[in-house]
Amino acid sequence: MRLTNLIPLLFVWLWSTGFVGAKYGLPYIEPFFMLFIRFIFVIILIGLIVEIGRHRRATCRQAAGQMGVGLLLHGLYLGGVFYAIKQGVPAGISAVIVGLQPILISVLERVFLPQPARAQPYNSAHYRSQYIGLIAGFIGITLVVTGNGISGSGISGNGIAGLGLPDMSIIGLIANVIALFGISVGTIIQKRIGRDVPLLSGSLYQYLGATVMMLILTFTLETQAVTPTIELALALLWLVFGLSILAVILLMYMIREGEVVKVTSYFYLVPPVTLIQTWWLFDEQLNAVALVGCALTVFGVYKVVRAPSAPA
Repeated sequence: MRLTNLIPLLFVWLWSTGFVGAKYGLPYIEPFFMLFIRFIFVIILIGLIVEIGRHRRATCRQAAGQMGVGLLLHGLYLGGVFYAIKQGVPAGISAVIVGLQPILISVLERVFLPQPARAQPYNSAHYRSQYIGLIAGFIGITLVVTGNGISGSGISGNGIAGLGLPDMSIIGLIANVIALFGISVGTIIQKRIGRDVPLLSGSLYQYLGATVMMLILTFTLETQAVTPTIELALALLWLVFGLSILAVILLMYMIREGEVVKVTSYFYLVPPVTLIQTWWLFDEQLNAVALVGCALTVFGVYKVVRAPSAPA
C-alpha cells in the first residue's frame, strides 16, 4: 500500500478527535474564546515553521483568497460546531448535521460548476455510483448516532418540545447548519483557488482570517471567562497540534490532489470513528443498529471513492 493511501485514514481519525477535544475543553471556556486562543497558537507555530524552514510564501492574491477560505473552513465551521455543542446540541447530532457535507457539496457543484468543467455527464455510471454512496453514507451515519442512543444532555441549552428530539437549543442547531455551509462552500472554493497555494503558507493565512472572526465574536458576545484545568490544557494542546496543524494540512493536500466529492465522502467515517473513541475513552456501548450503520457508512465511502473514472 502506498503511503499516500493512508492519508485519508489518518485524516479521519484526527478529525474525529475534534469532538472529543471539544467535550473535554468546552465546560471550562467559552467557544469563540477557545478557538481564538487555539488559532493564535497555530499561527505562531506555522509562522515559525514557514520562517525557519524557508518555505514558499503565498502571493498577495493567494493570501487574500486563503483568508477568505479560512473564514469559511475554520471560522464558520469550527465556530458553528463549538457554539452548537456549548449550547447543548449533542456531539452526535452535530456530527450528523455536518455529515451532510458530501451531499451538499455534490448539490452545490451540480448547480454552480459549469458543464465543460465536468469530466462526465451526471447520468453516467461515475455519478450514479457516487449518488448511491452519498445516500448510503448519510443513512449510515444517521443509524450510527440514533441507534447508539442519543442523550439529550448538553453543557447548556433550551429544549425543543414536542418534536421527539433531544433537549437542544434552536440557536445551536442553526449554528450547526451554518457550520455545514461554511465547510462545504469553503471546500469548493479551496478546490478552485488552492491548487498552486503552498500548504503551510496557505494554512497560515487561513488561520489569520479565522482569528479575526473569532476576535470579533468573542469580544462582542463573550466574557472571556476561563476555568484553568488540566483537561482544558490537554484539549487545547491536542486541538492545536493534532487538528489545526496536522489534520488541516492533510485536508488541504487531499482537496488539492483529489476530487472534492471523493475527499468529502471521508467525513462520513468521522461519526463511527468518534463513537469507537468514546466507547474506549468513556465506556459508551455500540448496539446492533449502530454497528449496521458503521458498515453502511463504510460501504457508502467505498462507492464514492471507487466510482468509475472518466474514460481517457
